[in-house]
Amino acid sequence: MRRLLLIVLLMVFSLSGRGQLPLRMNSDSQSSSTSSSSSRQGGSRRSSSGDRDSWSRDTTDKDDGFIVPIGVTQWTVDERLGSIIPAENNDTVVHNFQWYNETSGYNGEYNILGNLGSPRLSRIFLHRDASNPQLFLQPFDFLIGGLRDFRFSNTLSPMTNLAYHKVGNRTNGQERVHAYFATNINKEAGIGMKFDYLYGRGYYNNQANSQFGGNIFGYYLGDRYNMHTYINLNHLKMAENGGIENDFYITRPEEYKNLRSKDIPTLLSETWNRNKNQDFFLTHRYNMGFEQEIEIPDSLQPQMPGERELLSRLPDSLRQVVSADSLRRTLVLDSLQQQWLAELPVYKEFIPVASIIHTMRLNNLQHTYYSHATPENYYTNLYYGDLSNVKDRTRGLSIKNTVGLALREGFKKWVQMGMTAFASHEFTALTMPWLDADSVGRRRYIEQNLFVGGEISRQQSDFLHYNVTGEFAVVGDDVGDFSVDGNIEAAIPFSRHDTLQIDVQGTISDKQPHPLLEHYHSQFLWWDKELSKEFRAGVSGTLSLPRIGTAIEVGFQNLKNYTYLAMQNTFLGEDITHALPEQFSHDVAVRQASGHIQVFSVTLRQNVKAGPFHWDNDITYQTSSNSLALPLPKISLYSNLYLQFRIAKVLNVQLGGDLRYFTRYYAPDYSPAIQQFAIQDAQYPRVKIGNYPIVNVYANLHIKHCRIYVAMNHVNAGSGHMFWAPHCPMDPRTFHFGVSWNFFN
Repeated sequence: MRRLLLIVLLMVFSLSGRGQLPLRMNSDSQSSSTSSSSSRQGGSRRSSSGDRDSWSRDTTDKDDGFIVPIGVTQWTVDERLGSIIPAENNDTVVHNFQWYNETSGYNGEYNILGNLGSPRLSRIFLHRDASNPQLFLQPFDFLIGGLRDFRFSNTLSPMTNLAYHKVGNRTNGQERVHAYFATNINKEAGIGMKFDYLYGRGYYNNQANSQFGGNIFGYYLGDRYNMHTYINLNHLKMAENGGIENDFYITRPEEYKNLRSKDIPTLLSETWNRNKNQDFFLTHRYNMGFEQEIEIPDSLQPQMPGERELLSRLPDSLRQVVSADSLRRTLVLDSLQQQWLAELPVYKEFIPVASIIHTMRLNNLQHTYYSHATPENYYTNLYYGDLSNVKDRTRGLSIKNTVGLALREGFKKWVQMGMTAFASHEFTALTMPWLDADSVGRRRYIEQNLFVGGEISRQQSDFLHYNVTGEFAVVGDDVGDFSVDGNIEAAIPFSRHDTLQIDVQGTISDKQPHPLLEHYHSQFLWWDKELSKEFRAGVSGTLSLPRIGTAIEVGFQNLKNYTYLAMQNTFLGEDITHALPEQFSHDVAVRQASGHIQVFSVTLRQNVKAGPFHWDNDITYQTSSNSLALPLPKISLYSNLYLQFRIAKVLNVQLGGDLRYFTRYYAPDYSPAIQQFAIQDAQYPRVKIGNYPIVNVYANLHIKHCRIYVAMNHVNAGSGHMFWAPHCPMDPRTFHFGVSWNFFN
């Protein structure tokens, strides 16, 4: 009832405004050069899936005859320097909308624990993102997308998007409510907010999730001053079950007839992890430059008034005198025409030459692990406290300030690239338990670093864009750390109807591992490690032909001193060949792989279309030179076969089914004590998952501003190795429903 009331209130709030003025996006040369023409004029835009989404010219008629203009342009912001990056409007994409609410990802590439919003880890190594400053939040990027995924919006009229997703029933189901509101204040400024709440009861015992994420944002894009800011609040609570007691409940269901998922015992109960996070971001810049006149096309020039209109400006007595004398009439008309021309406005535009930049990000986290009924032998060590009253608390604070001076691209024709010099100060603090004699106190670990760096980029070319950024730690605890990242994008005409798009990315870095991997103290896990710098060098490239639906991505990474978490268990039983999960005590260790590890991957995407028939395919092959420290599945496959058509020219329909599959491998285990994935302990027999197809069927509908889907997931549920992670089975066959509605007013 409370969620329904919230939706109603948001709908009322969305109906409180009227038309807005469009935002001027050309105040920043980077944004104006990278935005496509379709994103700033009326018409249609092609989405990443190839569908055309109408936006800017669409309108809605009200009963009183008022016409509401509909148009949304969205962009993201670079965290370091605040550069604007055009982004697709994710509130209009209708293709495969039924997978928006899947924790395992659009193509099922993530290992999860089974429930909505659970921790997850991508099986595609090149897709793993470690950019979040708080290690505990990295497995929750399903809800917390991070700054790089957050979209600011410019709207022609106030926009509200409301979405509701439902799985299962009141006993074991999952629900999610999502709301997004954006409106312009004027041509230069806008504000908005986002609300995201999910609650997953879970199809297995002791795995309920309750997660809230919300933020408010604002921006100002004037000629001289630009600003973006947002405040993001997250509260994540997750019950931990430690996995099921015996995998045979899943792999040999014939031995346990009429057994429901809720009847399967789990290793843990009355155990929870909780994360409270506050994330504040501000970037602003002052632009210095000059104004220059703009030539207006003749078609837009005001037309010279006729003689009668010009003469009407004269007093009646003078107009009679002029009308009687043709020579005087000619002279007066010439004077009036010159006066009219002199009164025409002079159109000018501001050309930025240089910018002074400041960016600040503050991220605060409180992580707590609770347990009221920890089994006696579940953990190997108990450093302090009582098993029946566990309350581990870790605090993390990260503050980063960056100041920069940029020379802007394109203020003269010969200035073909932009250049920026910057300096960053980074402060990190971790607070965790500390043992002092017989008492338990708190200890704080602080790190500070000063980086200097630079960036060169080109974004105002129709065919070639590039960006190279590097930084080096000159002072601080991690002095000597460095990183260089770069990317090149090119568009080469391939045929009369298609363009070869090339995207190459490269990185090289030598950095100290995350502070939490060097120091962590809790009742069950405890370490203080001196770790070596982790070296990474990699390159990846994508070639695509959008019209024929072909893309190939190739990537290679070389890692030295690869740092990872590993399970360090102790067997408590007698026969290791028939060991059950409950017969092990658990511990986690931090390790660094000696020598180098190479990872190679290649992904082929091919979409086939014949009339209403579509067949989208995505297959990835990858290999790791050290499968013990970095296990990866050799093959990951996604295949989607569907019909797409329109009924009565207004209802878009997508009917089909898809298949997700990956080959068997020793997938990382999951440790509730630190809420992270860790590789399995190699001193004992390990568990493989995979080689199990997951089949789903769906119907996806779109009419005007409303999207609706129904889906039946895991229709082939039955016997087999149906696990997303070791001892964490997939949900059984489930029915999914969702609706999303855009309101413009």
